[in-house]
Amino acid sequence: MKRLTIAALTLGLWLAGAAADDKPRGQATPIPADWSGQVTDTAQLPVEQNAWGTLQWVCNEELMPGSAQTVGLATILPGKHNPVHYHPNCEEVLYVISGQGLHSYDGRTIPLKAGMTIRIPAKVKHNLVNTGTETLRTLVSYSSGDRKTVFLEEPPAKQVRFKAMPKKLAPDANSGEIDARWFAADISNIMGL
Repeated sequence: MKRLTIAALTLGLWLAGAAADDKPRGQATPIPADWSGQVTDTAQLPVEQNAWGTLQWVCNEELMPGSAQTVGLATILPGKHNPVHYHPNCEEVLYVISGQGLHSYDGRTIPLKAGMTIRIPAKVKHNLVNTGTETLRTLVSYSSGDRKTVFLEEPPAKQVRFKAMPKKLAPDANSGEIDARWFAADISNIMGL
């Protein structure tokens, strides 16, 4: 299990290299059909937008059937935090790529900075607060391809950023947000349903 976790973190660090800067993502690289379900490209994967930051899953049971792990890239904006939560079915390993924060861990806290790793056992309540002035970037890995999460405080509504989006769904030029009321009412028309 240690080797698998180390291999996942190494792969994730390599993947995170492109996501660790603020440059726009490049063009997607075509993945040969015989590698489908074994290789992902962040340029082709959705990014979950939250009020506190982002999550982008690069490996899990859905993306890579048979996967025994979930791996993702997470960001937390300065002064923000993700909701307090726990994972009933798996442990989490979080590696800080850049930035700094304060991690809560079942009522205790520990400061984390770039280069540090924390292991959170299953069922331990936790969250991370960005205490710095730059976006906190992390690589997260879970010991299950079907990670479950139980939120202990209301998670903010999330939005998914698409690679290409119909013009009507483009984010507002001023706020950068999509009008969720329009989205919910007219998504069936856009999708041709």
